[in-house]
Amino acid sequence: MAGSFAAKAQYADPINIPVYYSVKEAMADKKAKQLNLRDQKLFYVPKDLSKLKHLEFLNLMRNNLEYWDKEIFTLKELEVLNFKLNGIKYVPGDIANLKKLIRVDFSDNSISYLPQEIKALTKLQYLHLSFNLLISIPEGIGNCKDLEVLELDNNQLSYLPQNITKLKKLKNLQLGFNQFHEFDGSWLNFPNLEILNMESNSISYLPEQIEKQKKLRTLMLTNNKLEVLPQGITNLKELRLLSLANNKLKTLPEGIENLTELKTLLLNGNPISNSEKERIKKALPNCKIYF
Repeated sequence: MAGSFAAKAQYADPINIPVYYSVKEAMADKKAKQLNLRDQKLFYVPKDLSKLKHLEFLNLMRNNLEYWDKEIFTLKELEVLNFKLNGIKYVPGDIANLKKLIRVDFSDNSISYLPQEIKALTKLQYLHLSFNLLISIPEGIGNCKDLEVLELDNNQLSYLPQNITKLKKLKNLQLGFNQFHEFDGSWLNFPNLEILNMESNSISYLPEQIEKQKKLRTLMLTNNKLEVLPQGITNLKELRLLSLANNKLKTLPEGIENLTELKTLLLNGNPISNSEKERIKKALPNCKIYF
């Protein structure tokens, strides 16, 4: 169905389905599915929004919204909700009413709290929460078992809930620029994870469980406090990009030559000796290495 396809995309699909730019305009179409209110300097959502019962796509990006209007939670068919670049401080439990949500973008706000009710969003595939003020993620996130992309970078997180291990479809996990001091390997159990970003935290070690992430293609650990890497990292046979710049590494593990698919290795800003640099270059002849 064209409507479902459009809703799964990050942006509207104006070719197949009309996109309206005001509620008044959309109300002329009794089955309006896409509404783009981006950059309209809104301080509140128009009350007639609740009349758009068939709406699947709602873009409220870059407005002046600080509070939630109840009209949003009446849109039971909504699949895409974009709230990026506003001023909201929390997500209410009423979000559970929007059970068909597939993609949600709450990035670049001032959100410090996510409700347990997020567990009701079982169809969610993309959750963008970058650049907020979150200090924790509710256990309910584990119920969103269709999640493929979870962006939590640039928050104030120092731990993850144990239930996050239930996200078996997760492919992209962004945790950079938070306050992780320890890397708890117990949650490293994502069989489909391809991208893991934990750059700019304060991690001093990488757990051996990293080797469980067999499909990992990108591993970002720049700007941490790593002094040594576990042997298991040499088992990540699908790895293409490994970023270890600005750590405290003096050497890489034996067996690094097993990373035959590695194309880019960032090691600049580490106290690596010239002899070790030569060993690494010899072990990875087809990899672009930055010292």
